[in-house]
Amino acid sequence: MTETMGRRERKKAATRQALADAALDLFLEHGFDAVSIRDVAEAADVSTTTLFKHFPSKEALLFDMDVDLESALVAAVRERSPDTSVIQALRTHMLGTRAFKTQYEEQIAAFRQLIDSTPALIEYHRSMWMRHERALAVALADDLGAPADDPACAALAHLALEARTLAGTSPGSEAAVNAAFDLLEKGWESVRPGKGRAA
Repeated sequence: MTETMGRRERKKAATRQALADAALDLFLEHGFDAVSIRDVAEAADVSTTTLFKHFPSKEALLFDMDVDLESALVAAVRERSPDTSVIQALRTHMLGTRAFKTQYEEQIAAFRQLIDSTPALIEYHRSMWMRHERALAVALADDLGAPADDPACAALAHLALEARTLAGTSPGSEAAVNAAFDLLEKGWESVRPGKGRAA
């Protein structure tokens, strides 16, 4: 039974990957709006019913790692080294998710261009990250020994995730992440001393 279940899971994973790969190829070649769900299903040689068993929407086809994002965010907080602050851990995690790898620069640039030129994908990408805000806030509160609904932890979770989405629309993605986390870590007055009017 275990062997059979393993084979079934492998087949499901292969189908899911084939759909994600076909969707990306089609979207990059023709544009997101010009490609239909049926086009993607046919390219992967499955039915549209099968496609919807793996992906709830057309937008989701481009973000097939969504399931893993929440656990990775929580792990960044809970599994950090004792000498690493929460904000340092989140900064490192957010920079890592930007995939700043030169060997993939061309593919990443094409993927980013597709997202940034499609309003529906910009919004889906943002909402995908913000769905995990609650889990991150709870992990932060647990780390501090604070109540699960602690407002400061909720604020930090929200702002950290917004830093990630801000980077998605910025030409200098790595610099944008670092600027946002400098602000979170040091505060406005430390980052921009003497630049504003006195209250």
